[in-house]
Amino acid sequence: MRVVIQRVTQASVEIEGQLTASIGNGMLVLVGIEESDNQEDVDWLCGKILRLRIFPDTDKVMNLSIVDIGGELLVVSQFTLHASTKKGNRPSYIKAARPETAIPIYEKFIVTLEGESGLTVKTGHFGAMMKISLINDGPVTIIIDSKNKE
Repeated sequence: MRVVIQRVTQASVEIEGQLTASIGNGMLVLVGIEESDNQEDVDWLCGKILRLRIFPDTDKVMNLSIVDIGGELLVVSQFTLHASTKKGNRPSYIKAARPETAIPIYEKFIVTLEGESGLTVKTGHFGAMMKISLINDGPVTIIIDSKNKE
């Protein structure tokens, strides 16, 4: 699994002109799932996201987690995170999981985030054409891949 985490002061998802979900202070998490991903990837990544200290403390030092601040989470599926641009100029998405594999993992990811954090997780709709709006705070943007564990 690969995620792009953006610390935001607000973020929202719109589908077909309708506001689907919105959050205030927290994280927008774009998540890409590949065929080989499993519950181990979900557990490791959720733990990493929830413990990530990217929010400022009273001294304005990035020292607090999303759980520490009681922030909000918006999770959006994004298969393009597994794009390969090695050959030519048209990305290949061969590493991205097909919906029958990706949807159950995506749903486990959301349930795990909620269960481990006690926070409400808002989402887009898997596979939908979405318009994402955000105000990146910092800016802080972090990429994590469960296969590299960096």
